[in-house]
Amino acid sequence: MADPRIIDVTLDEGTILWRSADIEQERRIAIFDLIEGNHFAPQRVQPDGYAGPYRLALAVEEGRLVMAIKREDGSPLETLILALGRFRRPIRDYFAICDSYYQAIRASTPQQIETVDMARRGVHNDAADLLMERLAGKVEVDFDTARRLFTLICVLHIKA
Repeated sequence: MADPRIIDVTLDEGTILWRSADIEQERRIAIFDLIEGNHFAPQRVQPDGYAGPYRLALAVEEGRLVMAIKREDGSPLETLILALGRFRRPIRDYFAICDSYYQAIRASTPQQIETVDMARRGVHNDAADLLMERLAGKVEVDFDTARRLFTLICVLHIKA
């Protein structure tokens, strides 16, 4: 029986050099929300018919996103590698708007915070659309799953 969802996600801690308390909180929330509700269906049919659930390990190697997809028991299923060139600008924009958002929460009016948050959501949504486009034909994901995965991709790009 098909169960197209992620039940566990790990990030390559060797890739992450540093993260602030705000970024660590974003990471925790993204992983929690991702595990709580997601749609993740690799499109390659497995010889034994395996169709989930999945464990996912994310890493960045040589400018590429490495998505190691594993079976529920942890045995390897397949590894997808995506070039991240088209994500450079959305990642940079997302970091910039997140910095503005964190500063706004500490020192701005509710209206100013809402304005920055709307811009942050817009950048995040555009990046999720791009991720869905890049995964097309490889892994079917819903919009919320793509948003949370993009957050985790950003966490992997933090440099000291």
